[in-house]
Amino acid sequence: QLQLVESGGGLVQPGGSLRLSCAASGVTLERYAIGWFRQAPGKERERVSCIRTSDGSTYYADSVKGRFTISRDNAKKTVYLQMNNLKPEDTAVYYCAAERSLIRLCVSLEYHYWGQGTQVTVSS
Repeated sequence: QLQLVESGGGLVQPGGSLRLSCAASGVTLERYAIGWFRQAPGKERERVSCIRTSDGSTYYADSVKGRFTISRDNAKKTVYLQMNNLKPEDTAVYYCAAERSLIRLCVSLEYHYWGQGTQVTVSS
């Protein structure tokens, strides 16, 4: 039932910005936590940022604190990841994921629904 579609990726120079979108369908967004995860070639998936849409609780990985901001628009059933001051090490495929029942907010193993991913490349 739940479908997630990421968009907004692309190629940017270091220091640039992108805003990723994760559009949900088939669900009431307020009932779900949404997480952003990323995976670079040859590396394991890592968590980036998550939001518990019911109360707005958020998590940010140390590597993105102060640069990335997660937000939601319940009317549009969309969660955003604003990415500023991008660095080459941010290059990865970014996935959004959703889960209704979570205790730990940003643990990928606990997320059951995943989008298709969107490529972010940071390079000069």
